[in-house]
Amino acid sequence: MSPVVWVLTIAGLLAIVAFDLIVIARRKRGVTIKDATRWVLFYVGLAALFAVGLFVFSPGASGGEFVAGYITEYSLSVDNLFVFVIIMARFAVPSLAQDKVLYIGIVVSVVLRAVFILAGAAAISAASWVFYIFGAFLVYTAVRLALEGDDESDFQENAVLRGLRRILPLTHDYDGSKLVTRIDGRRMLTPLVIVIAAIGMANVIFALDSIPAIFGLTQDAYIVLTANAFALMGLRQLYFLIGGLLERVIYLNVGLSVILAFIGVKLIIEALHGSHIDDIGAIHLPHIGIATSLGFIAGTLLVTTVVSLIKSGYDRRRVGTD
Repeated sequence: MSPVVWVLTIAGLLAIVAFDLIVIARRKRGVTIKDATRWVLFYVGLAALFAVGLFVFSPGASGGEFVAGYITEYSLSVDNLFVFVIIMARFAVPSLAQDKVLYIGIVVSVVLRAVFILAGAAAISAASWVFYIFGAFLVYTAVRLALEGDDESDFQENAVLRGLRRILPLTHDYDGSKLVTRIDGRRMLTPLVIVIAAIGMANVIFALDSIPAIFGLTQDAYIVLTANAFALMGLRQLYFLIGGLLERVIYLNVGLSVILAFIGVKLIIEALHGSHIDDIGAIHLPHIGIATSLGFIAGTLLVTTVVSLIKSGYDRRRVGTD
């Protein structure tokens, strides 16, 4: 993409962030299901419009790569919601402050992810063998995710959060949705600062899986960055919309592990193509195009969701008859 397109895109994303902040500042009550539904549709609609723009104005496979990358990043980000729910409960965040906390934490993580994305793009352009590392890491992550399942319930403050507690002037109690308050005439930070740090770090940790995954679908840094940005911007509203539904999608980790393993194998195959291994003897490695990738990802998510809802519904009916 040309520098002009980059500048216009970043300006547009910043405008959306600023608009969202104004809405949060004016909100005087907690986020309702109706509010969350409206905003989820708004952000998904923005992503769809952006995809249409790529299909119309950008040559090649940019549109398809963005759609596949957006769906992958959004689905992998849903796993973050488990951690968000636990963090909010662990720190007993007031309902009115949750929207603000998620907003700031996610904006911080978008900035940090942008650094990771640019570094990853530079590494890939410098050496094709980076694909082997990314691919092997994704396969390892997929196996670990499938074997361990949900282990987020034992969330504990890490060394960074404990260090922040020691060095920052923090109050013991919240003051509504304020980040800064006054105690005996002294300016102090509320515990919301620690919660924001926890949300931001959780997003960055999850980026270690999701960013290599999207590089398995496209090596275009512009597509990778915009797909991440749109997925994360819509994540906050999804938290309020499907918080209760997450418990019913019991096979989510299985579906995500299958997707990660698929993309990991795809990366390794592309690395072998780049090394011309398929030119040796009778070895013929398949080429996995973006359409195949998109179909596999969407199909896996659909099957995972349907089977999960059927199983959770059966379990509820069985408990009701006991």
